[in-house]
Amino acid sequence: MDSIIKIVGIALIALISIIIIKQYRPEFAIYISIVAGVVILYMIMDELQAVISLLRSISDKSGINTKFLSLLLKITGIAFLTEFAISICKDSGEGAVASKIEMGSKVIIVSMSIPIISSLLEVILKLI
Repeated sequence: MDSIIKIVGIALIALISIIIIKQYRPEFAIYISIVAGVVILYMIMDELQAVISLLRSISDKSGINTKFLSLLLKITGIAFLTEFAISICKDSGEGAVASKIEMGSKVIIVSMSIPIISSLLEVILKLI
């Protein structure tokens, strides 16, 4: 609960700073947004590490291939980083760049998920 309060506090401070800075130096507003985002990402690293270790523990106990777990974590990381980059682009008024990042990340995610999809299809074919 403390983490979310800190995150919201940083976000509100960044928002107020951006509103004030935009009046005098609008080009610096994006820097405040990036710094706030990086600070928030840094703050959630501990929780993210806990989730990753829990998933690894479950994977070890259930016998799930660790290659698939690694792929899923990479795909999730790509999705988070992409969303962060898209938000920054949209905040700076570059919607066209944001859409290109989004399209590129979707292609990368689909290409990375092919081993999981093919393994799933093999299991389905064995059941049929």
